[in-house]
Amino acid sequence: MSILHSYEPRLGHGLAHDPLNQIVAPRPIGWISSLAADGTRNLAPYSFFNLFNYRPPIIGFSSTRWKDSVANISETGEFVWNLATRSLAEAVNATSSEVPGDVDEFDLAGLEAVPSTLVAPPRVAATPVAFEGRVSAIHRLTDASGSELDAWLVLGEAVMIHIRRDLVASGIYDTVAGEPILRGGGPADYFTISEGARFRMRRPGASVS
Repeated sequence: MSILHSYEPRLGHGLAHDPLNQIVAPRPIGWISSLAADGTRNLAPYSFFNLFNYRPPIIGFSSTRWKDSVANISETGEFVWNLATRSLAEAVNATSSEVPGDVDEFDLAGLEAVPSTLVAPPRVAATPVAFEGRVSAIHRLTDASGSELDAWLVLGEAVMIHIRRDLVASGIYDTVAGEPILRGGGPADYFTISEGARFRMRRPGASVS
């Protein structure tokens, strides 16, 4: 019989480091650009990010605390998700700095911004993939008892998607070639993906086309 380390999170984990982020990993990064109502640009990475629906495409991220990204999106209703890649990892990390709201993280990280097509917030010029989003819901998270947490889930519809053409071969997007970086656990762990790590498994009854 396996020996388990079991704990109630509300009572503490009893380990040297909280294992939660290392267990639920690796996770895609929500590298979110937004604009304040006065036009100040903001760019920040969020490790709680994912895709939640196909049609329409709904993406979302969760922020612990009411940070600038959430405040901006709440005011303007728009944002952009920029794919965080291996070549941009240092820039992604630079934009995670806790800085005053009037600091432009594009400038801080030395990143060029380019205009979006349907929304006001700019895209990161160097990223190979970007989703322009319009907010569909902002939810304040609660615990199981219904008590409100200082955590906010932002959901938005991707209304315009940009993909660098060389990442599409025979009509199929090449995930590995996109070189996404993924958040792991602990204070500094990130992961990449590789062709050697790929395996295929079809769902029962799924079409082979």
